[in-house]
Amino acid sequence: MLSLVHRLLLPLILTSLWTYPSLVQAASRTSPPAGAIVVRAGTTTAGEFATITEALDALPDSTSTQSLFIYPGTYTEQIDITREGPLTIYGYTTDTTTYLSNTAIISFNSPANTAGSDDASGTLRIHKDNFSMYNVDVKNTFGPGVQAIALSQYGSQAGFYACGFYGYQDTLYANEGTQVYLKGYIEGGIDFIFGREGSAYFGGNTIGVLAEGGSITASGRETDDSGSYVFHQSTIVSGSGAPSTVAGTYFFGRPWSNFAKVIFESTTLLIAPNPALWSLWDGEADSISNVLNADYNTTGPGAANLDRASWAVELTSAEAGEYDIASAVGSDWEDWVDTSYFV
Repeated sequence: MLSLVHRLLLPLILTSLWTYPSLVQAASRTSPPAGAIVVRAGTTTAGEFATITEALDALPDSTSTQSLFIYPGTYTEQIDITREGPLTIYGYTTDTTTYLSNTAIISFNSPANTAGSDDASGTLRIHKDNFSMYNVDVKNTFGPGVQAIALSQYGSQAGFYACGFYGYQDTLYANEGTQVYLKGYIEGGIDFIFGREGSAYFGGNTIGVLAEGGSITASGRETDDSGSYVFHQSTIVSGSGAPSTVAGTYFFGRPWSNFAKVIFESTTLLIAPNPALWSLWDGEADSISNVLNADYNTTGPGAANLDRASWAVELTSAEAGEYDIASAVGSDWEDWVDTSYFV
């Protein structure tokens, strides 16, 4: 039975945990959720699968809801997920709240010029709706020279939570559908978050830049539709192994098509960008005829000497309020986004 003191203090403690969620101990996920198909590298245990591909092939081709749990290891395989029913992939982790403890890695080495297309080069290709993934790292290890995609995303209502995406040119192909990327890591050098028709919200991510003069985004939005990329509370850092010359040279983005729409809000710059923040596509002045390249509340040690490009927009607080998760992926976002990761 609680003492009088504890009974009096309990409401205060609960209120503090609600107000300051960081006080809650991080959860781990080191065993499969109920009903999940198990993937374990090198396994010989009946009912488990040694590769992700084998596990996916074992799922029923139906509208049923299914899940996979991946034990630690690097799984060198290229994966294309097309099943109709909802699917969730969980990675083994001692801290579900961050990508820093991820141990399940999907890795492949495939450039687009030999694979046949950007999508075909993807290490993980999502061609379905109703997909979510937690605490898994995805890598295309090809490196500089040509497009080589880590994630090729074509489905709607797709959520990626505390995941890491690693590549160099065109790392994350947010090409179609509604999608969210929350509390993860995205690394690349050139145009490494890009796509045509995708509508995406990026919240609380760390973005690692690898290339001198590279652009984080390349929006290929071709019509004046509702699609956009909205980045909220990103932290931009020098990527692993990046040259020191990255500082002061990279851009938030350049427009792949004339209706590019990219908004960065409350971004913390741990390394300085090119002061202009935004670049033309291959120097073509008409590439920005209908674009929206905007930022709001850009801070940090790298934000001291910004001199935005002539077409760029520095939003007011009221204007920034118009670009949020609902504007990016729709007013029904709470129906499918894991709000415990929402930033």
